[in-house]
Amino acid sequence: MRRRRCCCCWGPAALLLLPLGLGSLLAAKVNKHKPWIETSYHGIITENNDTVILDPPLVALDKDAPVPFAGEICAFKIHGQEMPFEAIVLNKTSGEGRLRARSPIDCELQKEYTFIIQAYDCGSGPGGTNWKKSHKAVVHIQVKDVNEFSPAFKESMYKASVTEGKIYDSILQVEATDEDCSPQFSQICNYEIVTTDVPFAIDRNGNIRNTEKLSYDKQHQYEIMVTAFDCGQKRATEDVLVRVNVKPVCKPGWQDWNKRIEYRPGSGSIPLFPSIHLETCDGPVSSIHTTIELQTNYIGKGCDRETYSEKSLQKLCGASSGAIDLLPSPSTTTNWTAGLLMDSNDMIFKFDGKQGAKIPDGIVPKNLTDQFTITLWMKHGPSPGLRAEKETILCNSDKTEMNRHHYALYVHNCRLVFLLRKDFDQADTFRPAEFHWKLDQICDKEWHYYVVNVEFPVVTLYMDGTTYEPYLVTNDWPIHPSHIAMQLTVGACWQGGEVTKPRFAQYFHGSLASLTIRPGKIESQKVISCLQACKEGLDINSLESLGQGIKYHFNPSQSALVMEGDDIENINQALQKVSYINSRQFPTAGVRRLKVSSKVQCFGEDVCISIPDIDAYVMVFQANEPKITITGMDHFARPAAQFESERGVILFPDIRIVSTVTKMEHPLDLREHDRVNKQVVVEEMLHNLDFCDVLVIGAELDPEQECLELDHGELQGKHLDATNSTAGYSIYGVDSMFSYEQVLRQLRYRNWGTSATSDRKFRVKCSELNGRYTSNEFNLEVSKEFSWKVNILHSSNSNFMDHVNHMIFQPKFLQSVQHPEGSVSAVPSSVVPSVATMVIMVCVSVLVLVVTLGVLRLRSARQHGALGHEGPKDNEMDWDDSALTITVNPMEKYEKPHQTEEESEEEDIDDEEEDTTSAESDDSEEEEEEEEVIVQKGNKQNATRQEQLEWDDSTLPY
Repeated sequence: MRRRRCCCCWGPAALLLLPLGLGSLLAAKVNKHKPWIETSYHGIITENNDTVILDPPLVALDKDAPVPFAGEICAFKIHGQEMPFEAIVLNKTSGEGRLRARSPIDCELQKEYTFIIQAYDCGSGPGGTNWKKSHKAVVHIQVKDVNEFSPAFKESMYKASVTEGKIYDSILQVEATDEDCSPQFSQICNYEIVTTDVPFAIDRNGNIRNTEKLSYDKQHQYEIMVTAFDCGQKRATEDVLVRVNVKPVCKPGWQDWNKRIEYRPGSGSIPLFPSIHLETCDGPVSSIHTTIELQTNYIGKGCDRETYSEKSLQKLCGASSGAIDLLPSPSTTTNWTAGLLMDSNDMIFKFDGKQGAKIPDGIVPKNLTDQFTITLWMKHGPSPGLRAEKETILCNSDKTEMNRHHYALYVHNCRLVFLLRKDFDQADTFRPAEFHWKLDQICDKEWHYYVVNVEFPVVTLYMDGTTYEPYLVTNDWPIHPSHIAMQLTVGACWQGGEVTKPRFAQYFHGSLASLTIRPGKIESQKVISCLQACKEGLDINSLESLGQGIKYHFNPSQSALVMEGDDIENINQALQKVSYINSRQFPTAGVRRLKVSSKVQCFGEDVCISIPDIDAYVMVFQANEPKITITGMDHFARPAAQFESERGVILFPDIRIVSTVTKMEHPLDLREHDRVNKQVVVEEMLHNLDFCDVLVIGAELDPEQECLELDHGELQGKHLDATNSTAGYSIYGVDSMFSYEQVLRQLRYRNWGTSATSDRKFRVKCSELNGRYTSNEFNLEVSKEFSWKVNILHSSNSNFMDHVNHMIFQPKFLQSVQHPEGSVSAVPSSVVPSVATMVIMVCVSVLVLVVTLGVLRLRSARQHGALGHEGPKDNEMDWDDSALTITVNPMEKYEKPHQTEEESEEEDIDDEEEDTTSAESDDSEEEEEEEEVIVQKGNKQNATRQEQLEWDDSTLPY
C-alpha cells in the first residue's frame, strides 16, 4: 500500500530552500527572450578614420522590453583575432549601437575585414545575471581608399634604338605604379610627354611612338621626359628620362671622318682621316679601289709652290746659268712688261688677246744655237671663236719688210707647236721645222709647267715633269739670209711686212709666268722636276706599316694617291695613314679641297655596292708675318788711302740680319676684366732670303773713279749669285740669312779719284719670297778723310818735341777732328809749303809762351773749380792752340758743340785770325779755313765729359 506523503511532512531544510527556488523561477519568467540582431552587416570605413558606416545600422531588439534589465541591451561583442574594431552601445533601451575602429585603418595593409558580432541584454537585474545573448551575425567591412600616393616609374631611365626612316607603332613602353590600394587611385590612367617639339607621342598605356620619320644626319639621339597620372589625376613626383638613339640605315660608305681639317704652318705632316673606316653592310667584298685627290688648281700655279723669282729658283734647283727671263717684273731696266696685266703676288701675266710685249734688242742672242731651252708656266683654255687662230706665246720674226718667223712657240687648236726655221748658213737641206704636241692639258684651264728642250733636230717637251714626244713633225727649207732685223715678242707675233703698218698679230689668250730662254744649254730631268715641284701634297706616314696586299701609287705632283687592296681592315688602316704636308715655311693660306672616291667589288659580281664620295677640305692658316731687321754701323770715316787701295773699304763689317715674329697670347691667370689685354711675345725665327740689294743713294757711281767689289769666291758653296752696276750691287738666290750676312760683310767700296765725292750713302734692303716680306731700309754713310795737316813733331827742336809730346797726344775719349773733304780739295797745292814753314817758325818762337800760359791756365782752372764757378770739371788745362793744326773729322757733323761759351770763344779766335792775316796773300781766307781749330766733343759714350786739353790760339798770329 503506497504511502502518501504530504507537504506537511517536509522537514525544516526543505522549508528553508523554498524561497530561493521561487526567486529563480520568477526571474526566469522575467528574462524570457534573447536579444535579436540582423544576421549580416556590410560596413565601409575610410582609411585613416575610425567611423564605420554599417548597412543596416547596428541595432539589437529584445522582446522582454520594456521590462527593466531584461528588455535592455548592455553590450555588443566582436569575435575574432585582434580585430581593430569595437562595438559600443549608444542606447540600452533602444538597443542602438555603433561600430568603430580602435586605431587608424590603412587600406594598403588590409582592404576589408570580416568578423562575428553578438548582442547581450542586461539580464534580470542590476547585477546582470541571467543575461542572454543574441545569435551570431556576420560583419563585412571594406576600407575606403584615400589617394595619398603618387605614381612612380619602375625604371629610372628608359632606352631604345630605332632605325632612321621608319614609323614605329611602339618604340618602347614606360610603366608606372601607384601604391594606393583602390583601383581608382592605384591604376595609371594617363601618360604624357613633357618635352616639347619632339617627334614622339605616348598613349595611355605608356607606349611611345614616333610621329615622323627620323634622320640620323639630322639628329643622332633624342632625350625626352615623360610623366604619369593615376586615375585620381595625381601626377608622378618625378618624371622619367627616355633616350631614343637613331641608327642610320646601313649605307655603304666611309664613316667617322671630318669634313674640315685644319693645318697650321710648320705642322709638318698631319693625318687627314685618322679614324676613318669603311662600312660595307656585311657585303661579300672581294676588293676595294680608292683614289684620294688633293685639289689645288686654284692655288697659285696649280699648287703651293715657292714664289721666288725664276732666277732664284733655277739657282736653287741647280739649273744651268745663263737663263734669260722674258717676263720679269717691270723695272727701269726691264720695262717691256710694264704694259701687261700682272698679278704681282705670283708674277703671273694675263693676256686677253689684245696685247703683246716687245723684247728689246740684245736681251736674247740673234741666232740661237742647236741647243737651247724654253721654259714657261701656262694656263690656257679653249680658243675663242669658231675658227681657232694661232695664239703666240713666243715669236721671233722680221721687224720690217717681210713676215718670216724664225722661231716661235704657239698654241693652235689645243695643240702646242714649236717652230724653228734654220738659216741657209746654218743648214742648206730640207730639215724638221715644226713640232706638234696634242695634249688635253693644253686647254684644260689649269696651270702646267712646260719645258721645250731643243737639241736640233730633236725637240723634247716636258709637261709637269713628264716627257712627251711630238706626234707630228713637218720639214721645211731654211730661210734665205737677209739683213733684216728681227723682233722677239711675247703674247703676240710681230708682223713687220706684208701689211700697211707693222703691228701685232696672233694674240695669246691665257696666263703666262716664268717664261725663260737659255741659249746653248738644255735642262736635265732632275732640274725640270725641281722647278715644277709642288711644296704641298699627299703623303703616307710610315709606309712600312701598311698592311700586306695594299698597292698604292702617287702621281708626280703627289696630288693624287691610288690605293687598292682586298681586305677592308687593311684598307682602313692604310687610309688612316694618308696625310697632308706643306713644306713651305710661309704657305699660301686658304682652302685645299679633298675628294675620296672608291669602288668596291664583291665575289662573283662586277660591282656590288656603291660607295659615296668624300668631299672634305684642308684649311691652311696664315703664317705669322716675320719682321726682317738689318742692323750695323750706320756711318764711319776712313783715310783716303784705304779707299784708294786695291782692296778698298769693307762697307758692312758688322751687319746683322735678324727676323722676328710677334705673337699674341692670353695669360691664364688674368682676371676677367683684364683678359682683353694680350701678352706680346716676340720670337726670333730662321728663314731664307731671296735677295739683298745694296743701292747707291744720290748720284750713281762714277766707274772711272769708284766701284763696288765682291770676290766671287764668297758665293761659292752658296745658292747665291750677284750683279753689279753703277746703281748698286744685287745679291740674289735662296739661302739663309747667315749666308747673306757673310757675303755682305765682304762687299767692298773703292774710291781712287780725287774729284769723286768724299761722302757716299748706301742703302741695304733684303727680301724673302720675292718681296712678300721685306726688311727695313738700312742706311750707311761713309766718308773719305784727306790728311792735310801739319805735324809739329817734325820741329828741329827735338827737346821741345819730347817735352810737349804728351800734351799733343789726344785722350782716348777724343775723336780726331779733320777738315771736310770739300774745303780741302779747294785749297791749291802751292799754298801748303808756305803755310807749313810759317807755322813751324811761329811754333818755335812761342814755345816759352805756350808753356807759361799752360801752367797759368792750369792753376786758374783749379782755382776756378774750387770757387764753384760754372764750367766743366774735367778741363784741367786750356792750351793756346793757335799755332797748331788738328785734323778735322768730316763725321763731326754728327756731334754737337759743347757749350755756347766755346762757340763764342771760337768766334773770337776767328776774328783775331782775320785781323792778323789781313796783310797776308789773297789766299788768307783759304789758309784760315785750313788752320781753323775746331774743338770736338768727347766720345759719345762719355758725353758728359769734355776734353782735357784745349788750345788757346787767340794770342798767336799766323
